[in-house]
Amino acid sequence: MADTALVLGAGGVTGTAWESGILHGLAKAGVDLSTADLIVGSSAGAIAGAQLAFGPAGIGDLYERQLAAPENEKAAGRLGPVTVLRYARAVLSSRTPEEYGRRLGALARDSRPGAAADERREMIASRLPSSEWPGRHLLVTAVDASTGALHTFDSTGSVTLADAVTASCAIPLVWPVVSAGGGTWIDGGVHSPANAHLAAGYERVVVIAPTASGNKVIVSPRAQAAELEAAGARVEVITPDAGTRRAIGRNSLDPARRAAAARAGLAQSAAHTEAVAAVWNG
Repeated sequence: MADTALVLGAGGVTGTAWESGILHGLAKAGVDLSTADLIVGSSAGAIAGAQLAFGPAGIGDLYERQLAAPENEKAAGRLGPVTVLRYARAVLSSRTPEEYGRRLGALARDSRPGAAADERREMIASRLPSSEWPGRHLLVTAVDASTGALHTFDSTGSVTLADAVTASCAIPLVWPVVSAGGGTWIDGGVHSPANAHLAAGYERVVVIAPTASGNKVIVSPRAQAAELEAAGARVEVITPDAGTRRAIGRNSLDPARRAAAARAGLAQSAAHTEAVAAVWNG
């Protein structure tokens, strides 16, 4: 088996902020997860993962940025009641994550989100530490809008880091479908909130998942972690505690909640430091 893997899951704007707080708090306590042999990032986790893959200093910078007032950002995205209902219908009529992805991909291609595709990419690119892929092994997930299949981007392909992360963050019916590398893509979290199964074969795995639940077609982070453990891995899973859930509120896409989510992550990290260190340091 390979050695260490860090999995960073999906969870909107507040998910990135919370993950940055968790990672920053762990680093301050001496547990540096930037040393991972593999980093898997989905949606919110793709932004945090890209930052972390460039080294430990970057995660402190990412955390500090979450505390700034969102004065210059576009209006918050929102999963309104109609959108949530369309998601629910897609779940109920699907038997596999791929079928669910196809249904949401079809809905996303027919929708007209408020932000233009180029504006959305520019905003995502501004949140990344570099336009180039990092040297560390980073996988960024997205779902094929046509087939519903999970796909991973990395430094060996032709898709830029900015396009890969924008694709991974393309929440259906909220943000535009992303065209890159000859395909069309939607949010990597559509396949599962964490995609922790991509860490199969690694001995020590830490999963940080802003979205803790699954449904009848989407496997939860803890269920995926259990499968990794059954295969012989040591795994620690971190999901939001009660304080974090209060800080995030009802709209994980609201930039106004970002600072509170980041501080909640920093506070929560202390409760996990010992367990994460035990896994990470063998």
